[in-house]
Amino acid sequence: MDNPFFNFTVKACIVLALVFCVHIGILSVLGLPPFENRIILSYIVNLILIIVIFGVLYLLEKKYKSQLGFLFLVGSFLKFAVFFMVFYPFYKRDNMITKLEFAAFFVPYVFGLVLESVSLSKWLNKLE
Repeated sequence: MDNPFFNFTVKACIVLALVFCVHIGILSVLGLPPFENRIILSYIVNLILIIVIFGVLYLLEKKYKSQLGFLFLVGSFLKFAVFFMVFYPFYKRDNMITKLEFAAFFVPYVFGLVLESVSLSKWLNKLE
């Protein structure tokens, strides 16, 4: 079965699970608290968002083929909106965002964005 959405979902789960394990491992080795700063929620939210965005693009592929790039950018805006609604108030409670708080959100965001961009690029190139 060669379903791009299914393949992407499996790949995204595996990649973010591996990145999460490495992230937690690095925090532990450095003697830092591994499960603070809403790190688990951050990985889960980022995973759900990239799967939903990819899924929406997959569903809209035939109807809006020429606008998929724009829709991808809308998805990126959605991720930032979620950050400012869900994570920012928590991180900014003490009027300072620490490097650990930043990394807790930014690491899964970057890996998800790269995976999403590469996967969408490969998928869209096959459509032409």
